Amino acid sequence: MRCTKEWILNAILKTVTGTFVLSVFTAVLGSLGFGYNIGVINAPQKIIEQEYNSTWIQRYGEPIPAGTLTTLWSLSVAIFSIGGMLSSFCVGFVSEWLGRRKGMLINNMFAFVGGSLMGLSKLCGSFEMLILGRFVIGLYCGLASGLTPMYVGEIAPTSLRGALGTLHQLAIVIGILIAQILGLESLLGVEHLWPILLGLAIVPAVFQMALLPFCPESPRFLYIVRCQEHQAKRGLRRLTGRQEVGSMLAEMKEEKRKMDMERKVSILELFRSKLYRQPIMISIMLQLSQQLSGVNAIFYYSTSIFMKAGVQSPVYATIGAGVVNCAFTVVSLFLIERMGRRTLHMLGLGGMAICAVIMTLALALLERVPWMSYISMLAIFGFVAFFEIGPGPIPWFFVAELFSQGPRPAAMAVAGFSNWTANFIIGMCFQSVADATGPYVFLIFASLLIVFLIFTFFLVPETRGKTFDQIAANFQQRSAGMMDMDLDLDMDMDLDKPSTELDYLGEESNH
Repeated sequence: MRCTKEWILNAILKTVTGTFVLSVFTAVLGSLGFGYNIGVINAPQKIIEQEYNSTWIQRYGEPIPAGTLTTLWSLSVAIFSIGGMLSSFCVGFVSEWLGRRKGMLINNMFAFVGGSLMGLSKLCGSFEMLILGRFVIGLYCGLASGLTPMYVGEIAPTSLRGALGTLHQLAIVIGILIAQILGLESLLGVEHLWPILLGLAIVPAVFQMALLPFCPESPRFLYIVRCQEHQAKRGLRRLTGRQEVGSMLAEMKEEKRKMDMERKVSILELFRSKLYRQPIMISIMLQLSQQLSGVNAIFYYSTSIFMKAGVQSPVYATIGAGVVNCAFTVVSLFLIERMGRRTLHMLGLGGMAICAVIMTLALALLERVPWMSYISMLAIFGFVAFFEIGPGPIPWFFVAELFSQGPRPAAMAVAGFSNWTANFIIGMCFQSVADATGPYVFLIFASLLIVFLIFTFFLVPETRGKTFDQIAANFQQRSAGMMDMDLDLDMDMDLDKPSTELDYLGEESNH
């Protein structure tokens, strides 16, 4: 057994080259910027609201109405998600048109524009610039959220695909933690320095632009999409350090052969075809389980949540949640290939549901039992920990595993759009719902988590250790079985059914 483990370890180490490490690191810098822009808006909330008020007084000679201020702040938070929602829908087009690597390179332009608008908004006395900057940086993050896991998933060997897919989420939570730390009043979270805090969003983009020219394009993209066998071989040799890459190229050839037998897959076809309908619905539900779990409510509004919970230093409690976030993402990194995606996702959903119920009870009893503030804080930490075990990292790369090269870009676009839409709903509505429901707001999330847990148990397959081709074949078998059942049922119900419809069903099953 020990010899087997050593052999596996040596095999993995042989596949990890300097170029491979550089490529993965460079790609996840986009994820780091994504996380930074999620967390950066939280700590300086009160200071930025004061700036909004000062700007309003300068323009109109009176303080800003409370309702207007709440709306402007909610828009400042949520418009980030609108940008991400729109650009994520373009991931498929951008990744096919420019390629994975060049797409990430060009995407950094959005980071420069968005970071500059936010960083100069105070100097120009314009909260509109800040809101516009949040929208543009959302465009950047929406593309990064699709291109990064797509690129990493395609260059990673099967044995490391799950662990490396988790790095996308790890970089996100590290970015959130960096933003939380820099947002402290002792650093940049003060009246004169908060524009620098927001403008630092361009830093990961600078590093990524500097490093991407040294990284190869995805060999899968080069061979399967662009039909550039020579370039694909050269990329494989750089990534693996081997001169002989025939076995890996043979896998791509088989994938391309099967893809060439399929019709070109559009977004509409993902929903029309029975072959793709189940995997795309699973992809959407996994993305919704991540966002509608309620975790971004904590990321966006954690300081105010900790204040309501009676925590003495809410900013430091928020940083504590960020540390827990990072620690358990690392735990997930080691567990994901051992326990599997499906098991970890269900464990995370179930744990979050329990923590949400405990959080609700603690907040409801807080006035009568003061020490419940500690219970609520522990429940929030547990909520975040279980999120990073499963629902945090898994949905991001699960889509890339469920689909072959042909439908993958369209599927990534649909899944990303679903994720960002749910993100926008949480960012825009949570504060109002929390004000209306008080401590019971997390019961809503607990109910949703249970629904997602049941869905995962019955419908989500395990993809650990399987090639893209094996996963696609599994769905093809399921789809073919379901279509055969439907066809037999239709023939039994109506033997005189017109032949044109039967021909259509038969033609559909061939695809």
